[in-house]
Amino acid sequence: MRLRPSILTMFVLLTVPVFLAIVAVNFVSNEKIARDNADELVGRFSVEAIENIQYLFDPIKSLVRSAAAIGSEQPDFYESNRSLKYLFSILEHSDRIISIYVGLTDGSFRQARQIDPNVEIQGKLPPVGTAYADRWITPRRGSSPVDHYLFLDKERRELGSSEQTTSYDPRSRLWYRTAQQSGQLSVSDVDVFAALGLVGFTVGAPYYVDGQLRGVAAADITLDGLSDYLSERKISPGTLSYILDHQGRVIANSERAKTYAAQGGKVELQHITSIGNELPAIAFSSRPRDNEKMFSFQHAGQAYVASLTTLPAAFGKKWQLFVITPLSDFTRAFDEQNKRLALFGVIAILLQICIIYILSSVISSPLEKLALKVSKIQDLGSDNLPPLQSPIREVAVLSKAIETLDAAVKSFAAFVPVGLVRELLESDQKLELGGHSRFLTIFFSDLEAFSTLSEEVPSQELLLRVSAYLSVVTRAVNEEHGTIDKFIGDGVMAFWGAPALLDDHARKACFAALRIREGMKGLNAGWEAQGTKPLNIRIGIHSDAVLVGNIGSKERMSYTVMGDGVNIAARLEGVNKEYGTRLCISHSVFKEAGEKLCVRPIDDVTVKGRRSRIPIYELVGAYGMGPEFEPDEATLRLCQLTRTAYSAMVAEDHALALSLYRAIVAEYPDDPVASEMAKRLSAVDPSHLVPLQMSR
Repeated sequence: MRLRPSILTMFVLLTVPVFLAIVAVNFVSNEKIARDNADELVGRFSVEAIENIQYLFDPIKSLVRSAAAIGSEQPDFYESNRSLKYLFSILEHSDRIISIYVGLTDGSFRQARQIDPNVEIQGKLPPVGTAYADRWITPRRGSSPVDHYLFLDKERRELGSSEQTTSYDPRSRLWYRTAQQSGQLSVSDVDVFAALGLVGFTVGAPYYVDGQLRGVAAADITLDGLSDYLSERKISPGTLSYILDHQGRVIANSERAKTYAAQGGKVELQHITSIGNELPAIAFSSRPRDNEKMFSFQHAGQAYVASLTTLPAAFGKKWQLFVITPLSDFTRAFDEQNKRLALFGVIAILLQICIIYILSSVISSPLEKLALKVSKIQDLGSDNLPPLQSPIREVAVLSKAIETLDAAVKSFAAFVPVGLVRELLESDQKLELGGHSRFLTIFFSDLEAFSTLSEEVPSQELLLRVSAYLSVVTRAVNEEHGTIDKFIGDGVMAFWGAPALLDDHARKACFAALRIREGMKGLNAGWEAQGTKPLNIRIGIHSDAVLVGNIGSKERMSYTVMGDGVNIAARLEGVNKEYGTRLCISHSVFKEAGEKLCVRPIDDVTVKGRRSRIPIYELVGAYGMGPEFEPDEATLRLCQLTRTAYSAMVAEDHALALSLYRAIVAEYPDDPVASEMAKRLSAVDPSHLVPLQMSR
């Protein structure tokens, strides 16, 4: 029997039947529990919500009755502005009331109301800080009545006033006529509040003196306030609640959606089936015709429980509470059952895993060790796992083959860029000829006067010293995630940005050059202490679009870069000899990483094959790498002076440039760049500067 089918078959035979039985039993019982909970909670919520809606109106009704009773006992109370303080006390009593007022039979009107500071009143915005307003209208014979506003802040301090003639007559308003016709406290139909520009309804109560109607006291409640009430009291997150009139039109909803329109002073309510949400429309259409309050329905693969309950007749309006709840919200019992199911399942799985582990480890342990060794090879790890000794012939042969593979891969990685080797191991692609264009940074280094040194130093010693120098270069390039292309005698070619993409390849190349400079300082200090000559390195760095890939033949190929950018980098390394510098970078490198580097301009040079001149820079330090790479004050001053002199030379003010370079030489006698530039400026026609032809 094969290993994998045996283990999988055993696992399936032990697990699947058990879980199927558990799921079947729990599904049936949990479905019943969820439906019972849903019916119970929806029914309870409907009863409590109706009671709360009545409780919401009852205090407001009591306040309106009290206001009407005062009018009956003191007929002149609302005929003067002394009643405004009392009206304001009612306004403060409930946050549901947005306006409390009294309209008299002679057309007089007294009101205390909340103010929206962003809504204009009488053609202008109220004063800043306005929260409330006292309002009164007193009719005048032979002329239009005047509408007065007194604006107040939250502490009822006066902020300003406004008045203008008005055609408003409280006796013509719906709230007045409703109370007048009913002869008792009543709730009006939905209407537009003329003073507030809002839509809502009014609780009004008429009052009488000597059997004659003297006025109507009323309070306004907006539809939005009632919707807020429903939204704050949800049975579950997915519950939708609506208050409908006797025709099924939406008065308020828990979604706080606008379901009305006010046009020409009239309010049009949307029907529950046309509010834009298909769920309540489907639920309303699914209601039973036998006056059953609770019912269920299906929609979009989901089960819902709904309730349609009419408010008691004592409320005064034939309103209905419509509640829709997804059955999935009532899963508390499900959750408990699922926890038990999960616990049982985990215990069963752990038990089976232990059994399977014991059985499979006997068979697969040697193969797991070999698999670990293969993964180490793929990761190019340096850890060498001990050879696997197995009495099984096939496993022993496989172990020996993997040992051979490990040695071959590590040898291959010593001659080919590690990034390319890892890329080949991680993918199933074969090594093929070809390449693509990519913007990279190319690095060339070389030793100064190496030919002379090779004649003076014994071969074995020279080999050791060059190897130490190459180790410094290799370590620095690897530390900054670069790729060593090749060693060319005493020279090194490297690049950044391939095979792995690097966003900051120019900066990393420059940081590697600075690390090499510091590493060579340490080597040279040791060699000088032994009485041998130091090795001076020259580096050129350039960023450009080049061809990168596998180049050569099918029998022998090399992962390298080609193009004009490579030639420029190589020539920049040679330019160091002309100016006495050590680290030379091109303008493209400066553009890519200049904010992290401390550089100074050297000259504008021409490159063979290119018409335009290329600015080149000496790299002297970097910011953020560490104290050993930070430029000191003297270096910063030298860079500043060099930039000033270079700017004068670029501006073709050769006389000024010459004097500035000579000044640098006077302050920094050992500076080779200033000395060379002063010599060049002295040797040419001061009217123009002949650029250096860059060459090896």
